[in-house]
Amino acid sequence: MKRILHLISSLQGNESYSIKLGHAIIEKIQDKYPDSKVEELNLVDTEIPHLNPAVLRTFFIPGDQLTAEEKESIRFSDELVKQLLAVDIIVIGAPLINFTIHTALKAWIDHVTRAGITFGYGKNGPVGKVTGKKVYVAMSSGGIFSEGPGKANDFVAPYLKAFLGFLGMTDLTVFRAEGLKVPDVKEHAMEKAIDSIKID
Repeated sequence: MKRILHLISSLQGNESYSIKLGHAIIEKIQDKYPDSKVEELNLVDTEIPHLNPAVLRTFFIPGDQLTAEEKESIRFSDELVKQLLAVDIIVIGAPLINFTIHTALKAWIDHVTRAGITFGYGKNGPVGKVTGKKVYVAMSSGGIFSEGPGKANDFVAPYLKAFLGFLGMTDLTVFRAEGLKVPDVKEHAMEKAIDSIKID
């Protein structure tokens, strides 16, 4: 049995292409692993808080030295880290917004990036501690960013590969629904994206 975490960061609700693509990816995963369980976390609806100085400070205090107030302030981050570590497969819905990810996804990233827990430092540099997981990114964009002039402005796929790799999640595949606003491309963009899904 595989445990799947589906992270949603779209503002478009039921009309979202990244959510539709994410669901298509999960469907293919479940075809391969019929007994898998899916946990969905809508980062936008959750209104995941951005880091503030007080919470950031608690990240560097040993757990047995935290006050009751500090433990409460870090509880949300602890829960997100626990959820991440417990799953086998992560599907990240990542629409390209102004060339990058939505702030809700960035806030999740900030909460799960914990020194000594999700990454550490060895003699040869940083070491990711979130290992043994498969990541699929369901990326959507109005333009085309996988190739051509737009490629230089894609700060979604390269960023997620770099960040997740830093935490130890190096087995990552990006599926793109792109050109969703481009004439003569948009009509078949979702079909092409779904057809591209291969689960390894």
